[in-house]
Amino acid sequence: MENASGRNTLKSSLQRSLKNLLLHPQSLFFSKPFALIFMLYGGTYLTSNTIDTATSTVQNKPSTLVTSGTTKFAASSTANISLCVYKDQAFVRMFGPTGGPQRPVPLPSYALFAIRDCMTIFASFNVPPLLGPVLSRKMGDEWNKTLSGATVAQFLAPAGIQLFSTPLHLLGLDLYNRNGKSVTWSDRFQIVKKNWAISSVARMCRIVPAFGVGGVVNAKVRRGLMERVG
Repeated sequence: MENASGRNTLKSSLQRSLKNLLLHPQSLFFSKPFALIFMLYGGTYLTSNTIDTATSTVQNKPSTLVTSGTTKFAASSTANISLCVYKDQAFVRMFGPTGGPQRPVPLPSYALFAIRDCMTIFASFNVPPLLGPVLSRKMGDEWNKTLSGATVAQFLAPAGIQLFSTPLHLLGLDLYNRNGKSVTWSDRFQIVKKNWAISSVARMCRIVPAFGVGGVVNAKVRRGLMERVG
């Protein structure tokens, strides 16, 4: 967000954040941005796990069931979008352009952020259960002994979708950063094009730990806990 607003470069922002993490970790873990991120992903996984557990109970299926249907997508998307929009409207003010009074986030930005999050949720929670078995068959028995298709899908799908969702993210930010200014759509798309590659990589680096590593760990922890319960 700092890079898109011109407030800072991505490299400089990362350097400052890493320095703060290493020298003053307590200031990071007790900060508002950390609390917002924890709220976002904690709420999203809690909703997803609740849907899986409720579905397995209602349908009298194994407690370790992982669903991939409309109900899970709708519930997870609703939770994620609500929490993420709340997080983004705070972040865009915290890390947007400096100087001048804070402005309200325009409705088109909210809409673009919502579509962006729907794409990420679908790729993180609905695609892996469908893509995993396909990859397992393609990979063969030897590969599956060390790395399952489900694990590969959980990393690939959330990361890959960022190539398509990042332009929506950048356009939403630009609508806030240059709201009220005489800016043509051509100018906005040039900004999106300029920042697309580096922002896609940055978002992949954020999404892979959150929904790649997080998704794999969540699945294994939930499976282990549910096997003990039922």
